[in-house]
Amino acid sequence: MALNLEKQLTFYGQYHHNPVTNIAIHTVCVPLILFTGILLGTNAPPLYPLPEWASIPHMPPNIGTLFAFLFSSLYILMEPVAGGLAAPIILGTTALSNYLTSHPVYAGPANNIATVLQVGSWIAQFVGHGKFEGRAPALLDNIVQAIFLAPFFVWMEVLFKFGYRVELKKRLDGEVEREIEKYRKEKEKGGGKEGNGEVVNGKAK
Repeated sequence: MALNLEKQLTFYGQYHHNPVTNIAIHTVCVPLILFTGILLGTNAPPLYPLPEWASIPHMPPNIGTLFAFLFSSLYILMEPVAGGLAAPIILGTTALSNYLTSHPVYAGPANNIATVLQVGSWIAQFVGHGKFEGRAPALLDNIVQAIFLAPFFVWMEVLFKFGYRVELKKRLDGEVEREIEKYRKEKEKGGGKEGNGEVVNGKAK
């Protein structure tokens, strides 16, 4: 997956263009999926031992921590300013998650709440796509790209609301509109062919 900011955000944006419902659902649910997914990943044991000098409090090298560093690093590579702002949030939440899942009292409730939020957020997203967007989720086309991009897309949308990189936002809106129009035309063309075939030929060939 190429780390081209505009290309990646255009890919994801064409699946999330309903402003009132689907984008609102994603703005809430995508961060919940990311953070609860990291928390559940912190239940795994450390994948390898670290020397004391390399250890960071509440950041053992388990699955959750490694994914947090991976996401943060890739976001910084894609857009240094936005990624640099997102990284402390992701890593700070990961440290909190490690603390909670390693605590004898908090681990159970934290995992239960995270599981409920994870499942509920996925359901809400599929409802948003099916009912309001009228299009299958991006992950059905490219699951790795969609999962990686989703949190950063939401983060960029938040920054855009505060006036960050106005020209980039305008270009993205234009590209997304063109991609959506292209998708609609291809869908209509495909549906039209199928319908003509049924009417003219009278049977499937």
